[in-house]
Amino acid sequence: VSLLSSSASGASVVAIDNKIEQAMDLVKNHLMYAVREEVEVLKEQIKELLEKNSQLERENSLLKTLASPEQLEKFQSRLPVEVPCPEEQTPGVAAPAQHSGGSAV
Repeated sequence: VSLLSSSASGASVVAIDNKIEQAMDLVKNHLMYAVREEVEVLKEQIKELLEKNSQLERENSLLKTLASPEQLEKFQSRLPVEVPCPEEQTPGVAAPAQHSGGSAV
């Protein structure tokens, strides 16, 4: 009788181990899916930011060529004071520059 109960408890342990392994595989698969999804989102954001950076660099170059030396000097003299602000102003500044750049081209 003890041999039979020992065999039954051994099978029970194997069944529990299998359930644990299945649960761990499920968690692993879910995490891998979530990570892949997040990586795709981040890749898309990087792509958009690179495109935006390139656009802003072109606009900056165009504005520098169109600005008079006095305007550039005035802007550069104020630049250290306004360094934190351009990030907030970028959308407002970029829209007119993009529009004027589009009509000039």
